[in-house]
Amino acid sequence: MLFGDNLTAYALIATIGLAAGGVIFAIIYPWLFDSASASRIKSIGGPKKENSGRSKLLEEVKDNRRKQVQESLNKIGENTKKKKRLTLRVRLNQAGLEMSPRTFYIMSIALGFVLALGALVAGAPLFAVPLVAFAAAVGVPRWVLNYLGRRRQNKFLNDFADAIDVMVRGLKSGLPVTEAMKIISTEQGPPVGPEFMEVVEGQKIGIPIDQGIERMVERMPLPEVNFLAIVMTIQSKTGGNLSEALGNLSRVLRDRKKMKAKVRAVSQEAKSSAFIIGGMPFGLIGIMSFSNPGYLLPMYHTKMGNMMLAGSAIWMVAGTLVMKKMINFKI
Repeated sequence: MLFGDNLTAYALIATIGLAAGGVIFAIIYPWLFDSASASRIKSIGGPKKENSGRSKLLEEVKDNRRKQVQESLNKIGENTKKKKRLTLRVRLNQAGLEMSPRTFYIMSIALGFVLALGALVAGAPLFAVPLVAFAAAVGVPRWVLNYLGRRRQNKFLNDFADAIDVMVRGLKSGLPVTEAMKIISTEQGPPVGPEFMEVVEGQKIGIPIDQGIERMVERMPLPEVNFLAIVMTIQSKTGGNLSEALGNLSRVLRDRKKMKAKVRAVSQEAKSSAFIIGGMPFGLIGIMSFSNPGYLLPMYHTKMGNMMLAGSAIWMVAGTLVMKKMINFKI
C-alpha cells in the first residue's frame, strides 16, 4: 500500500510538471518563433526592398499597356456600334463597283426614264408613271447595290479563314506580317486579295497595320473582320505570339461558319413555308384569271374591290415582314 501511494504521488507530480512545462513552452515559443521569423524576414526583405522600385516600374508599364489596349478596344467598339450613314462612294466600294457616284446617278436616272417611258407606252395610268420612274431610279439601283454588297461579303467570308491560315503559316516560317499579307493579296482572289492589298499599299505610305485593318472594317463591315482588327490592335500594343492568336482566330472563324451553315439548314424549312404561303395568293389569282377571266373583274373595277385589294396587299406585306423577321437568324 505504501508503494502504491508513493507511485500515485510520483505520477501526480510528473503530470503537474508536464502541465507547467507545456504552459511555459506555449508562452515562450511564440516569442522565440516571432523573433526568428522576424530576423529571417528581415534578412530576405532587404533585397526585395532594393528591387521594389523595379517591380513598381514593371507594374506601371503593365498598367499603361492595359490602358492602351482597353482604349483601343473601346474605340473599335464605339466605331462598330455607331451606325454611320454610309456615303454612296463607300457603298459602291462595299459592292465592288469601280464607278463614281456621278456615273451611278446618271445610270439610275436613265433607268427610271426608260422604265417610265415603257410603262407609258404599255398603257399604264398616268398616275402610275411617276411611281414607276421613282421606283426605277431610286429603289431598284439601291436594291441592286445592297444585293451586290451582300454577295461580296458572303464571298469574302468563304475565303477569309483560308487567308488567315496563310498568314499563320507565313508567320511561323519567319516572314513579317507585311510579307504574309502580301502573299494573301497576290494568291487569294477577289474580294479577299484586293482588301489585303489595300492594307499593304497603305503601309507603304505610313499607315500602320492596325489602322489599315480598321479601314478594311469600313469597306467590309463584318464581325469576322472586326475580330481581326481587335487581334492586330492587341498585338501592336502588347506584343506576343501573333501566329498563335491568328490561329485561334482562324478556328473561331471556321466554327462560326459551321454554325451559320447549321442555322441556315434548320431555317430552310421555315423559309420554304414562308415562300409558299406568300406566293399562294398570287398563284391562285393567276389560275382564276386564266380559267375564268370575268370572275375577278369586280375586284379591279369597283371601289369596294380596290379597297379589298389594298387591304390584302397591306396584310400580305405585314405578314411577309413578320415571317422574314422570325426566320432571319443573325450570328
